[in-house]
This record gives sequence, structure tokens and C-alpha cells, in this order.
Amino acid sequence: IVLVGCIASFFWALNQPHTYRSAEVIQIEQPKIARDLAPTTVEGSSARRLQLIEQQLMARDNLLAIIDKFDLFGDIPGLLPAEKVDMLRRSVTITGVAAVREGFADDGAISVLTFTAQLSTAEHAQAVAHEFADRTRALSALQRREQTAETLEFFIRQEEILKGDMIALEDEITAFRTENDLSVEGSLDLRQSELASLNDSILELDRDIIAAELSRDRIDRASRAATIQREEAEIEGRLETLNTQRRLLSERRDTLKASIETTPEIDAQLARFERRMVQLQGQLDVISTRRNEAQVGFTLESAARGERLTTIESAPLPDY
Repeated sequence: IVLVGCIASFFWALNQPHTYRSAEVIQIEQPKIARDLAPTTVEGSSARRLQLIEQQLMARDNLLAIIDKFDLFGDIPGLLPAEKVDMLRRSVTITGVAAVREGFADDGAISVLTFTAQLSTAEHAQAVAHEFADRTRALSALQRREQTAETLEFFIRQEEILKGDMIALEDEITAFRTENDLSVEGSLDLRQSELASLNDSILELDRDIIAAELSRDRIDRASRAATIQREEAEIEGRLETLNTQRRLLSERRDTLKASIETTPEIDAQLARFERRMVQLQGQLDVISTRRNEAQVGFTLESAARGERLTTIESAPLPDY
């Protein structure tokens, strides 16, 4: 019975499918430059980012591409694509080792990732483990570059919008100053000085008009009629000229008074313009600072100076 049982067990073992296991280990290296000196714009912990990458790796389309690339499960006829995908999912495991905490806070950092593949041939096990590790490195680098590029593009676009708003506000201020004769600094002082000169001129004309009227009253009525008429005509002509000058100067004075009386409203509007400009400048300063930080982060990722995934143990060819 023992002999028959041993022979039967031997042939049963020969008929069982062989399973080969291979594992590749990659290490997650921290940025070469300290975050305080060159902060990155990639947000989130490495554990969360790698979890998203794992979900992409285990997606149906990605698994089918790997199956077709290495012709996996070709020795099992009649398998449907969904069955092959399910078998590959169960054949590959991804495990991570958390990094040592710094202090009491857990930043979710991962130090090591291990990709293990268990398949029917040693070559397939090695190739699949290595393929998953390669795709993880590529997806991680691509994800970080895309995030930094999108961050930089966002701040550049916001900076351009704010600059456009400031240019539009400057044009609005220029139009307002031109409309209210404020294009020259100190125009209010000039108008006030001109108003004072007009008042002096009108006062002088009033004196001349009074003097002319007194001269008309002092005409010697005992003189010849022609002489009286000539003197009256001269005085009337002079009075007409003086009154015309006074009327023109009065109109100019009224215009200046009206412009000066509206100055408080103009000053209030200019103050509103100034507040808007200060607000836009403050926003622009903040956005420019953020854009510079985003540029540094983008440069770091483009030059591969940020977080990197490097292989410390390549997937070996299983011996048994």
C-alpha cells in the first residue's frame, strides 16, 4: 500500500502545474535638494500617489497589454480575456514598506516597493515582475511632471490675467484723467491759480468800467453838441469793450468753479482706482511668488532632481 501510494503521489505531483516566483524591489529616494531650499509642487504623500499608480497598473487595459506583450497563459487554451485578466491580477502582488517616522507625525511616505509575480514559467515570472516595476517608475515620473507642469501653467495663466486687468485699469484711469483734465499732475493747483488771476482781472475791469461811467457823467454838457457826442461815443465804445472782456472772463471763471466744485467726486473716484490697483498689485505679487515656486518644482522634476524610484533588486530568474 505504501509503495502504490508513493508511485501514485509521484505521478500526481508531475501532473501539477509548476509555479515560479520572481520579485523586483525598488526604492523611493527623497529629493536631492532640501524642500526648504527648493520646494516641490507635487502634493500628497507617496503612499497615496503609489496607490493611484497601482490602480492604473491593475486596470483591465493595462493588464491586457502585458498579457499580449508576453503571451501569458498561452499554454491554457480556451481562456477568455476576462479570465486571463483575473488570473494575472491574482498572480501579481505589490507591497510597500512605510518609511520610518520623523517625530510623531505620519507623512505617509513609502521607502520600498516590492513587485512579486507567480506564473507557470520562470521567464514569465521574471519578465512580468520587471514590467510592473518599469511601468511604476514611468507612471510616477510622468505623474509628477504632469502635476508640476499643470501647476506652473495655472500660475502663468493667472499672472497673465492679473497683468491684463492692471493694464485695463491703467487705461481706465488714463481715460478718466483725460476726461476730467487731470492728465497733468497738479492741474487742480493750476486751475485754482488761474481762478485767482481771473478774479483779479475781473476786479480790475470793474474798476475800469466804473471809471468809464464816471467819465461819462463828467462830460461837460455846455460844450458843443458834436464834442459831447464824440466823447460819449468814445466812452460807450470803451465800456462795451470792457463789458465784453468781463463777460468772457466771468464765463471762464464759472467753468473753473464748476470743475473745482466737482473735485471731491473726482478724488473719490481716483481713490477707488488706487485701491483697485493696490489690490491687483498685491494679488500679482502673490501669484508671481507662487509661479516662481512652481517653476522651481517643474525644473526639479524635469531634471529628475525630485523624488525618484530606483531598482535595488532586479527581478531574478527563478531557479526552481
